[in-house]
Amino acid sequence: MEKLIPNQSYHIFNHANGFENIFIEDENYQFFLEKYQLYISSIAESYAYCMLPNHFHLVVRICRKEIIEELIRSPNTNFSKVPNFGKVGLTDKQIEYYISKQFANFFSCYTQSFNKINKRRGSLFLKNFRRELIDNKDYFLNAVIYTHRNPVHHVFCDRLNEWSYTSFCEIIENKSIIIEVDKLLRIFGGKESFINLHEQSIENFRQSFMADL
Repeated sequence: MEKLIPNQSYHIFNHANGFENIFIEDENYQFFLEKYQLYISSIAESYAYCMLPNHFHLVVRICRKEIIEELIRSPNTNFSKVPNFGKVGLTDKQIEYYISKQFANFFSCYTQSFNKINKRRGSLFLKNFRRELIDNKDYFLNAVIYTHRNPVHHVFCDRLNEWSYTSFCEIIENKSIIIEVDKLLRIFGGKESFINLHEQSIENFRQSFMADL
């Protein structure tokens, strides 16, 4: 499994455990984002998200090592949860552990609340969330576009702005409190290019779909 290490970008995604949904009501989506901001926004920059009833996608860049170390050493962090923590310095394994633990706490917090409200027990997500290292600009652009295109791909809507649970509209309107909008649009070469590349991807997807019929 790909390690989550500082100063690297990833496409992260996970699916419901079994045939259940992980999002049922609008409040579930909102709670997911609230807990995401609580647990993940401090350790990673976010560039795209999409939530569908039974799975989700994220595009993130883990913060620099110095930032993660500062978080671990913060008075609000329980050092006992970081194996073999010492005053001399933090090893790469300790930093990787802390990053992974933040994601684990995020998923656990959401699952506990979801189970309590819906009177269910057991795991909600697949045990190991998937992550793919993004190692070049083209991969990054495609990961963001794919994430936003997911609702169209799964036939929940026809257009990108018709699904409320992605970051696409937030980016266009520059109203996001989670997404690094300015940085993202610079990478895409501006808002117009961002929109055009997304629309071209939708058109290519539809043409490919029709060709397979």
